[in-house]
Amino acid sequence: MPSSDPSRPPGDPLDVGDPAPEFAATLVTPEGDTREASLSELLDKPVLLSFYTVDFSPDCIEEWCAFRDFDWFASGDEVNVVGVSKSGPRLHRQFIDRLGLGFPLFADTDLSISESFGVAYRTFGVFRRSRRSCFLIDEDGVIRYRWLGEHWLDPTRDTPPVDELHEAVRAEIGDEPETFGF
Repeated sequence: MPSSDPSRPPGDPLDVGDPAPEFAATLVTPEGDTREASLSELLDKPVLLSFYTVDFSPDCIEEWCAFRDFDWFASGDEVNVVGVSKSGPRLHRQFIDRLGLGFPLFADTDLSISESFGVAYRTFGVFRRSRRSCFLIDEDGVIRYRWLGEHWLDPTRDTPPVDELHEAVRAEIGDEPETFGF
């Protein structure tokens, strides 16, 4: 799927203020459903789209357990957290079940979604994967925040900073932190 901006070079990640490209792919849900879904279907509230390498790699387990354990994301009340990786639906189902995840995962087996966001990458110049990255997309389909893995050897090894993502989401939705009267 090509970029929606013809002036953006291929492989150049989308940035804050860019429109998120529309796509449809197989989505595996925590409830056990596997269906074709589009990004626009999920935009009833902001979407935090998290690209990761593959299911069951140690770094990806750490990342998704951090999302799961960060109750604010796990509630799904304010933002839809959705994963994207080249793993297929069957492996996504096992990943969700084994880790007890409450997040849906898109199967980007041909990396077309990753390419459209400019985050397809060749690990060590050989293996095609998604560069670990996160995009916060508002209800109008505009990117409001991005985080890109910048590991010196392999950008698929970075883990997104959950607290920084939380702050970006709060800033976007206008959610003020609880002060308990202080």
